[in-house]
Amino acid sequence: MEKLNIKDVNNYVENNIGTFHNKRIEKLKELKLKEILKRKNPYLFKAKNLNRAQDIIKVLLDAYLSSQEETIFGKFLEELSIFICNKVNDGSKSSAEGIDLEFTKDEIRYLVSIKSGPNWGNSSQINKMKDNFRKAKKILGTNITNIKVVAINGCCYGRDKKPDKGEYLKICGQRFWEFISNNPTLYLEIIKPLGAKAKQKNEQFKKSYNQVINNFTLEFLNSFCVDGIIDWNKLVKFNSSVN
Repeated sequence: MEKLNIKDVNNYVENNIGTFHNKRIEKLKELKLKEILKRKNPYLFKAKNLNRAQDIIKVLLDAYLSSQEETIFGKFLEELSIFICNKVNDGSKSSAEGIDLEFTKDEIRYLVSIKSGPNWGNSSQINKMKDNFRKAKKILGTNITNIKVVAINGCCYGRDKKPDKGEYLKICGQRFWEFISNNPTLYLEIIKPLGAKAKQKNEQFKKSYNQVINNFTLEFLNSFCVDGIIDWNKLVKFNSSVN
């Protein structure tokens, strides 16, 4: 077991956080207005009295980006966790399905499924995770003898007052970062490097965001408006008609 050098963490974050920002911009450029319109509820727009094309476009875009950013940043935090655990406990990316990290500490083999926050899944998704834990434990049981195996659902932020879930432990926020690093203040120390290049990258993102807003608004006006007024029948038909 090694002591974590926070400079290694800072360097890793500063060298890799740009990937998160670049992927945000890539997702913007990949977007097609009519594809996301087909996946959204047009009745909700009307119920919320959204009668300006740009207002609808902004609601569509912000909802999509919020979901995408959670996914992209969650992947970044997963990779950061594996990097840190590798430095301290010789942890590594697991080859088992649904298991993100494996390492041994105090003669216990840990199988870790990493999530961004505590409220990450419904009952079927949680059951799938538990099934993955069972399968991984079974495989380890045939390959490693005389070692205790513990399953962990590690969450990068948040809290859980009842970590013992029976088949696994749920460790969140400060406790998770300390668990993989043996550093009780790591959850605070990683904040500073996460801001590296943020201002510059956000300016680039804002430029692309505004471009998409303008282009999508023009496309929406041409496709679903008559004399500047939304044709709701046309919009709903596009979204829901059998033809």
